Amino acid sequence: MSRLNSVQDLNSLREEINRNRESIKKRIRICGGPGCHSGGGVHLVPAFENELSERQASREHMVTLTGCHGFCARGPIVVIEPQNIFYERVSKERVAEIVERTILRDELVEDLLFVDPVTGEKIVRERDIPFYAGQERIIFNDTGLNWSTDIDDYISRGGYSALAKVVSGMKPEEVIEEMKLSGLRGRGGGGFPAGVKWESCRRARGEIKYVMCNADEGDPGAYMDRALLEGNPHQVIEGMIIGGYAIGATEGHVYCRYEYPLAVKNCNWAIQQAKSYGLLGNNILGTGFNLDIFVNRGGGAFVCGESTALMASLEGKIGEPRGKHIHTVEKGLWMRPSNLNNVETWASVPLIINRGGKWFASIGTERSKGTKIFSVVGKINNSGLVEVAMGTPLRKIVYDIGGGIPGGKRFKAVQTGGPSGGCVPDKLIDLPVDYEKLKQAGSMMGSGGMIIMDEDTCMVDVARYFLTFLAEESCGKCVPCRVGVKRMLEIVTRMCGGKGKPGDIEQLEELGKSMKEAALCGLGKSAPNPVLSTIHYFRDEYEAHVYEKKCPAKVCKALITYVIDVDKCTGCGRCRIKCPEGAILGAKKECHVIDEDICVRCGICMDSCKFGAITIE
Repeated sequence: MSRLNSVQDLNSLREEINRNRESIKKRIRICGGPGCHSGGGVHLVPAFENELSERQASREHMVTLTGCHGFCARGPIVVIEPQNIFYERVSKERVAEIVERTILRDELVEDLLFVDPVTGEKIVRERDIPFYAGQERIIFNDTGLNWSTDIDDYISRGGYSALAKVVSGMKPEEVIEEMKLSGLRGRGGGGFPAGVKWESCRRARGEIKYVMCNADEGDPGAYMDRALLEGNPHQVIEGMIIGGYAIGATEGHVYCRYEYPLAVKNCNWAIQQAKSYGLLGNNILGTGFNLDIFVNRGGGAFVCGESTALMASLEGKIGEPRGKHIHTVEKGLWMRPSNLNNVETWASVPLIINRGGKWFASIGTERSKGTKIFSVVGKINNSGLVEVAMGTPLRKIVYDIGGGIPGGKRFKAVQTGGPSGGCVPDKLIDLPVDYEKLKQAGSMMGSGGMIIMDEDTCMVDVARYFLTFLAEESCGKCVPCRVGVKRMLEIVTRMCGGKGKPGDIEQLEELGKSMKEAALCGLGKSAPNPVLSTIHYFRDEYEAHVYEKKCPAKVCKALITYVIDVDKCTGCGRCRIKCPEGAILGAKKECHVIDEDICVRCGICMDSCKFGAITIE
């Protein structure tokens, strides 16, 4: 790589890269996101390259391992440009056929196309699929297009043009004003206006300042930041360089979750490439601006997603939060002014600079601007990463984009905002998704996780699950969180075990309200949300657990009973043979019975019965 000493050098390089690629007839984009990677997508790259080489067609066709395409439920995904033909669930065994028919003869491999479950129609082009057509992809758009480990590919798409615009013609104050005009709010959960934070950090006293990226994404089911950092690290790095220029920083840190080794690898490689081109380090693009960025791996503690705990961890201390009366923009990392935003926030910056703050502010709602990436998982047909404008109704996300609930079952609730978020019930299915509306509903935006639940979900058990997670992840620094979460967990666990007692529900509410007021950090204050929101919307389920000793969803084992219908049982003995505990008694061709004292309620008997004779009461 030759160092770029000016903006003109960058523009010339971009023109050269695009000119050299004019001979490429087709590009094969293979999703390298988490879902497709685990499904074997990474092995498709050498398979396609070998097939093209054998047919002496490798010079005219490019095979690219991109970042996440988002449609994780259909991976491994292969898209063929320029027609943007979308093939789903591709295996290595189908590569030769795709090359022969689609790449060389422009024919479709019909059985690999997406089939609309509503109309039964086969859809050829990627963006015509309802999952994509219903989205407004801006920040996440290039992650599925970009060659994730190649800086030249990023530059060819306009990468680092926002940085060039900033360092060559904008004052730091002008950059900050553009960010304030955009209305961008931090996507890490707090929702604080990014431009206002940048301004405070720039005005803070101190010669040494830090620009920081929070990539410690710890919410169960959430992987938006992972996908961005793995698939398009240069977009995040460019945003951080611009932020560093605006606040006057000369050093940056990416704090990445320990469980994200590929994100760490790709981010380090991107930093190395950017330095080689003179886009990082000393005298960036010949302007005299200096900034170095380093990647630091966290230890996997959920609490280190909180800003002060993250900075304590970076300093080599125990990851514990501190009181919010001291602002990190004034005294953050090593007690110096520090500006911390998460991955998605930084990835938004280059687009805002290139297209303007007014453009970004024109998307979304009055107080929640732009788009938001959500990881939509759980009881839903089309699980994956979804980017929509702020204010998009929940119904559109669940049904139009998400494809509805498997098996035609009823949508019951969605848990948003991570383990310390809340549950939004089916009666609020038309709720516009933004910061204010989710807060009013008793939940929160968080980093963007959405866990969909159907009619078979027990909301008391859901609260127990998240409390278990929070009890294990509490740093223990403050009593309200350390003790309060454990007491709440004990009560809810007792309910699920059939030992709930009158007054338990009221005690949960009292504990939750006390924690919200007294906990030290935002995580502790929001920890009661799963319980308080489920009590608010599903109080009848809690009362059934306590007073009737029943689980309406038939999930809590201590509150359910397996029964054999005498009219349907044929005495075939299949359930008796399959039962691991020997809890089923009966002779051949005679109605069987279940010994409740031995039964562990595993459900194997019900699954094995061909006559539907075993039910749950």
